[in-house]
Amino acid sequence: MNSNQLKTERKSLGWTQEETAKRLGVTQACYSMLENGRRNLAPHARKLVSVFSLSPTALPLHEVRETVAPNVLAHELALLGYPGFAHLRGGGRRMNPAEFLLTALTQRNLEARVAEGLPWLVVRYPDMGRDWLLREARAKNLQNRLGFVVTLGRKATGRNDFSTLEQDLVDSKLERQDSFCKELKDSERRWLGEHSSEEAREWNLLSDLKPSDLRYVS
Repeated sequence: MNSNQLKTERKSLGWTQEETAKRLGVTQACYSMLENGRRNLAPHARKLVSVFSLSPTALPLHEVRETVAPNVLAHELALLGYPGFAHLRGGGRRMNPAEFLLTALTQRNLEARVAEGLPWLVVRYPDMGRDWLLREARAKNLQNRLGFVVTLGRKATGRNDFSTLEQDLVDSKLERQDSFCKELKDSERRWLGEHSSEEAREWNLLSDLKPSDLRYVS
């Protein structure tokens, strides 16, 4: 969110600057500077998302974490609304979905139930920052994994909200073979070499995950 969008949101709700400032817990003078672009919105971003009931895609983006405990990823996916982890909701602070997605994709061994939830994330939050996703995915050589997730979401739903991102990922697809966030034993690698799904093969990945396996994407 930028200052112009902040002003538009406030006016759409019919709020004055004074009552909006009270909701944010700042002075009217401080809020006026936020809305006029004279003060940085970033320190207030989480409160703005709450007060204006914005999508978590408006949350700040941070550095992608390369090692995160499986239970933490499951909890963070639950906070973003994933039905498969509804029992884990409560407590904690939501991440920007784009940040969560790349954090999950960079894991060396991603828990299978979290991996299954990633196409749901793409479908649920089509307003994720595509430029940031593409830039960070390329920088970390994650474009094949990300492309696979987008393709699964598209085929499972018939929607094409991420067509531009998917095509950009196709254009920068890596030729080397990779797994889908899992370190494979030789026996697993041989088996998946014969049984990987069509979508995984399309992205040079070893995985048997396919659209029909996605229980919460429709």
